[in-house]
Amino acid sequence: MASKAATPAKRGKNEPEIRPIIVKKIIAEGHGGHHGGAWKVAYADFVTAMMAFFLLMWILGATDEKQRKGIADYFTPTLVEMRQKSAGSNGPFGGDSLMAKENYPHKAAQTGTKSITIPKDATGGEKGRESMRQNDRARFTAIKKKLVQAMKKDKGLAKLLKNVRFTDTREGLRIDLVDQSDFAMFGVGGTGLLPDARRLMGEVAKVIAAVPNDVIVRGHTDALPYAAGRSTNNWSLSSNRAEATRAALAAAGVPATRFARIEGVADREPFIPGDIYDPRNRRMSITLKWSGPDGGEGEGADKGAGAAAPADVAPFARQATPAH
Repeated sequence: MASKAATPAKRGKNEPEIRPIIVKKIIAEGHGGHHGGAWKVAYADFVTAMMAFFLLMWILGATDEKQRKGIADYFTPTLVEMRQKSAGSNGPFGGDSLMAKENYPHKAAQTGTKSITIPKDATGGEKGRESMRQNDRARFTAIKKKLVQAMKKDKGLAKLLKNVRFTDTREGLRIDLVDQSDFAMFGVGGTGLLPDARRLMGEVAKVIAAVPNDVIVRGHTDALPYAAGRSTNNWSLSSNRAEATRAALAAAGVPATRFARIEGVADREPFIPGDIYDPRNRRMSITLKWSGPDGGEGEGADKGAGAAAPADVAPFARQATPAH
């Protein structure tokens, strides 16, 4: 049975015309900038900036210069840039040199991150120097006793005890072998040691050869001038006598490497400052230097005035004596 397709009903004569249904889609637009959220972003940025500003003002008021320097270094964004052309290289790998100067913002001078390792047995500084001085003082005391005892055992040298003076100076222990009216180290105006002086020099050499301290030999004369027309003078005489003393000490066993200085000072460092013509100003000074790198250097030579003597040495008597 065949079906017929549905067909729209016919409109009556008095019915209105059927209108089509129209759907209209309306997209609402914005209602102006003051109704959106863009101003909120700008306001948030402003508030953040103000907060940062007040935080900065608080930091400036609550810290000192050193703390502000540390904060500034912490935020300095130039570490990589400053590393260039520093510490020895600007190559592809920026290699360092042990001897190159650093140019880092956080270098050891600012942060103290570097350290130095000191050997356990190293000596130095004030403690090390004082320890060496104490050892030298003990050594010098033993030398004094040993030399005095050796001279007392020899009748010929025992009478010369009054001519030997010991003085602790800035350079070290100074042993003065002093002339007197009845004793002279050298002949008048000469540079050859007399027999008793040579024996005395041998005893001095024995005691100083047993210690490691360097030796300074210094020659002195009185202020009596030479006669006019002579080519020699007190400067050359004191220097030549100092060299003769060095030679005698070396011959008696003092190694040549122990001698630090050999010098003549003429009459410029008198033993008796109040009388530059006193025979005691003619003397030989043998100084054992303090131990250590400096050894008393650079502090100036010590004057002879006020030198001390062994306890059993009587004071000198002022007597007339031939010149030089």
